[in-house]
Amino acid sequence: MSLSIGIVGLPNVGKSTLFQTITKKQVDIQNYPFCTIEPNVGIVAVPDMRLDKLANFSKSAQIIPAVVKFIDIAGLVKDAHKGEGLGNQFLSHIREVDAIIYVLRAFRNPNIIDVKNKIDPIEEKEILDTELLLKDLETVNKRLISLEKEKKSGSKEAALEFDIFTKLKGNLEQGKKIRDIDFSEEEQDILQQYQFLTNKPCLFLLNGKDEEVDPAVIQYFNERQLNYLIIDVKTEFDVADLNQEERELMGVTTKPELDLLIQESYKLLNLISFFTTGKDETRAWTIEKGTKAPQAGGVIHSDFEKNFIRADVIQWDKLLEAGSWEKARSLGWIRSEGKDYIVQDGDVIEIKHGQ
Repeated sequence: MSLSIGIVGLPNVGKSTLFQTITKKQVDIQNYPFCTIEPNVGIVAVPDMRLDKLANFSKSAQIIPAVVKFIDIAGLVKDAHKGEGLGNQFLSHIREVDAIIYVLRAFRNPNIIDVKNKIDPIEEKEILDTELLLKDLETVNKRLISLEKEKKSGSKEAALEFDIFTKLKGNLEQGKKIRDIDFSEEEQDILQQYQFLTNKPCLFLLNGKDEEVDPAVIQYFNERQLNYLIIDVKTEFDVADLNQEERELMGVTTKPELDLLIQESYKLLNLISFFTTGKDETRAWTIEKGTKAPQAGGVIHSDFEKNFIRADVIQWDKLLEAGSWEKARSLGWIRSEGKDYIVQDGDVIEIKHGQ
């Protein structure tokens, strides 16, 4: 599963510095033959200490982590939906990603010009929200014209979609983002086809030191239950190449905050990891939470889903506790699960399949 996160923000908010920091952590792409790295794409590993422990257990020749693809999207300006700045090019790039990180300026460096002449992360967020919302509204209005014609020809599907888009139009005109509107599962399935910008999950990165962020800004995000992180991107860029001991010598005692950003991006789309492990490799596989065993097997190889018989399953820590597969089996810790088993985060799985 290829997970892509778009990085967006106004000019001079630290977006490019964040992307440069991410590319310092880029994985060796030779293990991912279907990925082509463009200048504005960085592919990084999802930090996961379970992989190293399982690889050590199996004495694996290589470790292949789950990955996240970050896309640096050109800086947005006000009225982008009308074509200002890079306009439609910017907005079309957002359409192609699975989730969005808003980079919002909280740092107070007077040498870096702020295009708004003041530090206001909330206003930046609202400008970005508005531009994405107006582009969605434009898409809805165009689609409603087509649906009205299809509806008159007697199409029941068009009539249903017309009602959904009419509801959508009314909410967007009131400033409501699509992800905040209540829709049935059937309605959501229809909306997913259109890759609406304000229907994508998002994470807000307040770029600055903790002490630089106004408490009122934190209160704003907390009251609205918005996902946010406070990260000093410039510091992370400066120490990205250092190990933990070197970070401490520099006075940076925390673990890399970029790792937290990568992990939170992974969670943003309700994703989990399961593992396969052996002498050749230990590997993390990405699936959506709630995926059943045959479909998880299909992520490894299509034949595993098509010819699925059963899955032998054990949680990673129980396997390590047992010390060997044989001991785990003798203790009854390895379970044989059928087609209805829902794979859990941290499962180590062997898929049994026919020819």
